[in-house]
Amino acid sequence: MTNSFALALHGGAGTISPQYMTAEKEQEYRAALGQALAVGYAVLAQGGSALEAVELAVRSLEDCPLFNAGRGAVFTHEGHHEMDAAIMDGRTRAAGAVTGVRSVQNPIRAARLVMEKTEHVLLGYPGADALARQHGLPLQPVEYFFTQQRYDQLQEALAEGRMRLDHSQAQETATPLLEPSAFPNEDPKKKMGTVGAVARDVHGHLAAATSTGGMTNKQHSRIGDSPIIGAGTFADNRTCAISCTGHGEFFLRAVVAHDISCLMEYRGLSLSEACRIVVHDKLAPVGGEGGLVAVDAAGNVALPFNSEGMYRAYQTSADAGPFVAIYRD
Repeated sequence: MTNSFALALHGGAGTISPQYMTAEKEQEYRAALGQALAVGYAVLAQGGSALEAVELAVRSLEDCPLFNAGRGAVFTHEGHHEMDAAIMDGRTRAAGAVTGVRSVQNPIRAARLVMEKTEHVLLGYPGADALARQHGLPLQPVEYFFTQQRYDQLQEALAEGRMRLDHSQAQETATPLLEPSAFPNEDPKKKMGTVGAVARDVHGHLAAATSTGGMTNKQHSRIGDSPIIGAGTFADNRTCAISCTGHGEFFLRAVVAHDISCLMEYRGLSLSEACRIVVHDKLAPVGGEGGLVAVDAAGNVALPFNSEGMYRAYQTSADAGPFVAIYRD
């Protein structure tokens, strides 16, 4: 129906199993996902824009230390934080993104600044931080981004001599192709990955937003798929809005978000079928672990993932209430 609206979001994908999760901790994650969903959905229910809804939903997740974005961002090899974010408006296909920001409380707000206040799409550190400061965005000292759990992860990764995907198992990231079966089992309580949201508003406009702290122990200012338009984030009113989470290098190579849109536009596939082909037929066979949230021009929602679990939630105007889930089943 023409006035339908929908919001979907994620908080990371990976080896997420009930056996590693206490009831109390699971409730914390579900509550945080539900809160972010409620914030964004309220915007849509009041006739607000999809762009505003995804930004506010992602800001809520950035402010929660449970997730690897904003306040909960992981540590780099040098012991600081380098955060990435992107936002895209499906109505105009305008987009903005930032990489490596260090002091911005909500990197997604800085990404929107790039989209709306500059002629550019992607700004890196230190310019992105300077732009945020110039426009009065809230900045935080390094202590704000410190969590003991993230610091302990860094020490483990340093001891192992590896970068560590926060939403997946520890692995040698230099290995070009890893079969999913080669991933060792590891306590996934440490895997809280990238956050993101997609929405369709009552006016039929789509939007997508993604934010991440990247990889634990990452070096050389590594950038993943999250701030790259067409890879980890994409929105086009004609097709869909996508926000990805997973092993960024694989999502970059596969141009995942745009590929789904192309399958819909050029082959006429449904949202669910296009997502299935990309996530399960293209990514999974080469070890591209992860998932995404998606919404199409009609307000249909898809939340595919090829990992053991994905922190996710969605609600549409046709639903009696919100859907929040963590595990595969």
